[in-house]
Amino acid sequence: MTSRGTFSDEPLSPAGRLFIDPKTDVVIHCIASSKNPIDLDVAKTALKSSVMVQHPRFCSLLVRDENGFEHWRRTQLDIDQHFIVINNRLNKSGKFVGEHETQGFDDDDGDGDGEAAVNQYVADLSVSSPLSMDKPLWELHLLKAHKCVVFRIHHALGDGFSLMSMLMAGSGKVDVPAAVPPIKTEGIKSGKRRDWCWLLSLLWGVFKMVRFTLVFVLEFVVRSLFVCDRKTVISGGDGVELWPRKLATAKFLLEDMKEVKRAIPNTTINDVLLAMVSSGLSRYLEHRTPNALHEGLRLTGVAMVNVRTNPRLQELSEVMEKNSKARWGNKFGAILIPVFHHKGGNNPLQYLKRAKVMNDKKKHSMEAYFTYKIRDLVMTLLGPKYVCLLYYKLLCNTTFTISNFVGPLEHITLAGHPVSNIKFNTSSLPQAISMHMLSYAGRVEMQLLVAKDIIPDPEFLAKCFQDALLEMKMAAIATNRA
Repeated sequence: MTSRGTFSDEPLSPAGRLFIDPKTDVVIHCIASSKNPIDLDVAKTALKSSVMVQHPRFCSLLVRDENGFEHWRRTQLDIDQHFIVINNRLNKSGKFVGEHETQGFDDDDGDGDGEAAVNQYVADLSVSSPLSMDKPLWELHLLKAHKCVVFRIHHALGDGFSLMSMLMAGSGKVDVPAAVPPIKTEGIKSGKRRDWCWLLSLLWGVFKMVRFTLVFVLEFVVRSLFVCDRKTVISGGDGVELWPRKLATAKFLLEDMKEVKRAIPNTTINDVLLAMVSSGLSRYLEHRTPNALHEGLRLTGVAMVNVRTNPRLQELSEVMEKNSKARWGNKFGAILIPVFHHKGGNNPLQYLKRAKVMNDKKKHSMEAYFTYKIRDLVMTLLGPKYVCLLYYKLLCNTTFTISNFVGPLEHITLAGHPVSNIKFNTSSLPQAISMHMLSYAGRVEMQLLVAKDIIPDPEFLAKCFQDALLEMKMAAIATNRA
């Protein structure tokens, strides 16, 4: 929508301008399934009084002034324009079915035909249904027969951190985790030996940070401009974001991931996730192209990392404060996540050891912060066109996108409806596969959005990830008992 800017309009952030370019346009999809049938009137009433519709971003139009700059402009919100109600049941192809065709469908308990139908419905939305610019950039699709809602929120409105804060603020019956007490640091005891040890440790830490930052930022720039992953059966490329999609869900228990984590000291859930992805992709590639890829082949992923000063999930009121360290918006940098193809060996925990080494290097670097600043600098000097081209080229040169969010620790309700599971993904990208993982009440679900002409069997890919975790779990149990 083009119009003359006004003094009350708020300019779009650099990251927001990135996400509205046609090549890098991204919509976030959040699927929330209810244990009970959803009452439309109750849902509308709850939404009208929710924190979401009171947020400035969710009741503002995106407009362009005569100079081509984008702004947020407040408007009168009409809830009915954002509600899309689907009464009919969907089949596994995401198409509507008549009442006489519904027999034989599994109940929507998170498994079977119901979940496959919802997944395909969202997969179709990820390619063919951009959000209308004539209203604020969000929608709510109510699939009554499947007892679920699909929130469609444009990424320009905020990142996963911001939207998760809003979800928590709008939910009920959440056991809010106790605030983490400040870490008490003991004063350094007197003594020249301790002073020297502390100083050497500090200098070594600074050296590692500078070294890894230089290496990873340089690699990021080179990967954005020139270097491309070797082509495999799961590679995407220019224009693949327009290809039809399929969506599958890989399911895990958080306790299983913690069991694997305990096998190696100082390991994190992110280490387990990276090991699981490396092992699962290796299994899938070996299934599709047996003995065709050399040992150690690199596949590169792209992950968006929160660069806020306070990275922990905060109350929405704190996120909305003007000088908050956890400010609302798109505050993230990109990092490269390399995984390597290895055939199955005797010790599945080798994947975990390799993942930990790589993640430890990433944690010692400031790659995410520098890519965040580089993006803003290029946006300021050259404009959004060149930033979008660089990011699009980066996505074409890599194999997958991955993200991981911590969701509610306990079961929650939305509009008084108990939520059985929550999943999220984004609209399609040039890569043939994107992976988005969210934990909820002790369970973890990973949405796998794939270009179906490249990866025709995402359900098998999901099974590869699930089997990889179970294999590492059995090895971890044996190690922990030893």
